[in-house]
Amino acid sequence: MRAVLQRLIQLLIVLVLVTIFCALLIDRVPGDVTYTLAPVATPQQRADLRHQLHLDKPVYVRYGEWVDGLVHGDLGCYYGTSGYSTASQCPDKVADRVKDALPISLALMVYAQVLALVLAIPLGVLTAYRAGSLFDKSVNTAAFALLAIPNFVLGLVLAYYVGSKLGWVEPTGWIPWGDDPVGHIKQAALPTISLAVGQVAVYMRLLRSDMIATLQEDFVTMARAKGLSPARILWRHALRPSSLTLLTVAGLNVGTLIGGAVVIENIFVIHGMGFLIADAIFRRQYVALQSYVAILAIGYVVVNFLVDILYAILDPRIRHARAVA
Repeated sequence: MRAVLQRLIQLLIVLVLVTIFCALLIDRVPGDVTYTLAPVATPQQRADLRHQLHLDKPVYVRYGEWVDGLVHGDLGCYYGTSGYSTASQCPDKVADRVKDALPISLALMVYAQVLALVLAIPLGVLTAYRAGSLFDKSVNTAAFALLAIPNFVLGLVLAYYVGSKLGWVEPTGWIPWGDDPVGHIKQAALPTISLAVGQVAVYMRLLRSDMIATLQEDFVTMARAKGLSPARILWRHALRPSSLTLLTVAGLNVGTLIGGAVVIENIFVIHGMGFLIADAIFRRQYVALQSYVAILAIGYVVVNFLVDILYAILDPRIRHARAVA
């Protein structure tokens, strides 16, 4: 319990630092940001916009008001769309865009993570068990090849050959699960594979190394002496203590998946958070961008906190060590 409280305190500190950075992001914009957000506004409209963005208030006041808006779902406006150039209205709310885009990105990243783990765990276990064999060498060679392929290159290749050339699936767009489950799976297949392939190689190599070390432990030798089957030893006794590094990297790779999603969503024209971030950068929508970055950063920090909590579940030795401390 004490360790969990310590981690919660650390989490809160990190979240405060992240939100401060995101809240003050608009201050780092060169020049007058109102000219970018509302290029044809009158001087009075620019003054109204500065007031709406709290640019006429001290930094600490702006931070408090921005966090309050973030907590209550008020993420500001997407300026300059549909002929909008004044600060008196807000026809295009950032929160509405996030509400539509965030579930898409979450689904895509979950699919990629699950696919990577489903493929990497069996391969890591089997290559560790048969270390040095032809199977082990072949799988490791393939893993090195996969690591050398950037996800955006793989995405472009899949979109062209599988989507356009062969016509097996539509290369762009996204179909919600509720509209057509089969179409959703087909539409999500190419971007999911593009994000997952590189992770498969990383996870498999990490698990293989840890499994080889675990299989040399005394408790594994004792299990063999008791006559337990190799499958029981591998999957029940050796896999759990060997998965801590894999769990750590899987949590950290959420950031990699977020970065990859920015590119992959634009390649496949999927209107998720990555697509919104790229659009906000190109259109210089700094108000929207700071909210997008804050949401993803907070999600990344929370995921890694949950991963740290899962350590004690996977390895009782960590739980007992923390209890003693």
